[in-house]
Amino acid sequence: MFNHIHPYQPFIQEDTTKLIVGTLPPPRFSTGDLLEQDVDFCYGSHYNSLWLFIDKIHNLNLRYDNSKAAVDERKNFLIKHNIGVCDIVQSAERDKIDASDLGMKNIKLRNIIQYLKVYPNIDTLLFTGGNSKNGPEYFFRKHMKAFHLKLEVVSNEVPRIHKFVLDDQRMIKTVSLTSGSGAANISISRLPLYKKLKSKNPEFNTFDFRVMQYREFFS
Repeated sequence: MFNHIHPYQPFIQEDTTKLIVGTLPPPRFSTGDLLEQDVDFCYGSHYNSLWLFIDKIHNLNLRYDNSKAAVDERKNFLIKHNIGVCDIVQSAERDKIDASDLGMKNIKLRNIIQYLKVYPNIDTLLFTGGNSKNGPEYFFRKHMKAFHLKLEVVSNEVPRIHKFVLDDQRMIKTVSLTSGSGAANISISRLPLYKKLKSKNPEFNTFDFRVMQYREFFS
C-alpha cells in the first residue's frame, strides 16, 4: 500500500482571484524521483500539459526541467496574474503506484471552503477536470455537502460553469476545464465543437482545442 501525500502546500496570495483545483500530482513528485523534464512544482509533470497551454497563451518560453529557475518562472506568472493553486486532495492510499484518480482510496480532502474564507478575493475555481469519479469537481461537490452548499448550473457546455453563494453574499464561479492529461483526448475528439473546428482546419488538434478553451480563463 502506497500512502500518497500531496508534496506541495497551497500556493495562494492575498490578492489571488482565481484558484486552480486539481487532485494529486503523480507519486514520483511525493517520492522525489522526478523525470529530467519534470518541474518540481504544481502541474510540473512532463505528461501534464497545463503549463504548455499557459506557455502558448502568454508566449512565456518556460523552462521544463528540475531547476529552481523553472519553479520561479511559474510562481512569478501565478503571482502576476492573481492565480493560485490548491489541489483538493491532501492524501490518498494506492494499491498500485500510478497517477490514476480512480486508483485513490481512503482519501483525505483539503478544506477548500475554508481557504475561500481566508482569501476573500478569490471569485473563481478552475477545476482541471470535470465531475467524473475522483475528479476535482466530483470531490468539491462532496466537500460542499458538509457546508450545506450546492453548485448551480450557469452553462452546461464544455467547459461547464457553475456558481454558488458563500456566506450568503459572496458569489463564487467554478469552471470545469478539460483535463490536461492525454487521457482526455478521446473525449475531446467526440465534442461537436471540436469536430466542427477540425473539419474547417484539418491541422487543428486536441492541444489547440485546450489552448482555445483555457485562453478565456488564463488571459
